[in-house]
Amino acid sequence: MRWWKMLGLAGIAGVAATGVVIARAERRRRAYTPEEIRTRLRARVEAAAEAESASESASESAQPDGRSS
Repeated sequence: MRWWKMLGLAGIAGVAATGVVIARAERRRRAYTPEEIRTRLRARVEAAAEAESASESASESAQPDGRSS
């Protein structure tokens, strides 16, 4: 029955470690100022728009007559 105790302790340690990881991530997230968050979000939107326009231009170049299928 000792292995059950070890399994239980390992489970408790796993839950505690997960809590630590979540708390660290939350602290990191809350450390940003509102202006930093806005800047990062704007950069992500720009990158997404560029990726979308690049994929659209690639699909247009695949069909030389410009028609969609």
